[in-house]
Amino acid sequence: MTDETPPTEAGRIAAFFDLDKTVIAKSSVLAFSRPFFDQGLLNRRTVIENTYAQFLYLLSGADHDQAQRMRAYIAAMCEGWNVEQIKSIVAETLHEIVDPLVFQEAADLIADHKLRGHDVVVISASGEEVVTPIAEALGASHSTASRMRIVDGRYAGELEFYCFGEEKVTAMKELAERYGYDLARSYAYSDSSTDIPMLQAVGYPRAVNPDRALRRVAAERGWPVLTFVKPVPLLRRLTIRGRGLLTVGMIVSATALLAGAATYSVLRRRRWIGAGHQRESARKWGLADPGNRG
Repeated sequence: MTDETPPTEAGRIAAFFDLDKTVIAKSSVLAFSRPFFDQGLLNRRTVIENTYAQFLYLLSGADHDQAQRMRAYIAAMCEGWNVEQIKSIVAETLHEIVDPLVFQEAADLIADHKLRGHDVVVISASGEEVVTPIAEALGASHSTASRMRIVDGRYAGELEFYCFGEEKVTAMKELAERYGYDLARSYAYSDSSTDIPMLQAVGYPRAVNPDRALRRVAAERGWPVLTFVKPVPLLRRLTIRGRGLLTVGMIVSATALLAGAATYSVLRRRRWIGAGHQRESARKWGLADPGNRG
């Protein structure tokens, strides 16, 4: 099995990306705590508790029990929130909040997969109201995430689907069946040991900024380990690319200017030589000097 196998020989190839600490530098849910607080959805105590819980998660990694407690905590915290309000807040603040957090290495890797004709899928335990617009902004083909139960346009305080652990594999298999992916020839990227099932489900697993447990498993199984360290705003990336295009444009313009000057010099010399011949002929035949317009 090699990376160079043409996708037409079997099923299509997908690259599955975990979101938090793999594509972006922090928890996507935590990133939106401030606008949720500003809109009155969170109080100061909840923000502090949420930040502390995420801090512990990032330090130690979440085992199954911790993840289940986090699931219950988030579901209870969001109970009664208006779904359309959440979507509106995310849409209005998405680029301001998420753009500075995207790892440049992840963005480049996503672009590389797309150039190779692979579908890019963002798969995350965070809520779909947050994950879907982030995935769209990244240019992903598809995304799948946790879903809250909704009653009368508000969250009911429980999850219909928790996209975590083995459930990520279930989601991947559903996507593979729907879009014709060959998981044995596909890729997966994650930072967390809780995503070992996700990484095992594909032919080309990659550990990104792995926690201690995942780093150990990656070493045992020979999985490549990637380090992403450069969260660069999308605007800056576009500016850098724009500068590159500007530099190319300046080189082309300068080349054209030099070529034009050279052409003008040659033509002027030809005209001067031609005029000299005409003046010589005029003198020879007794005609008026063609250069004299008076």
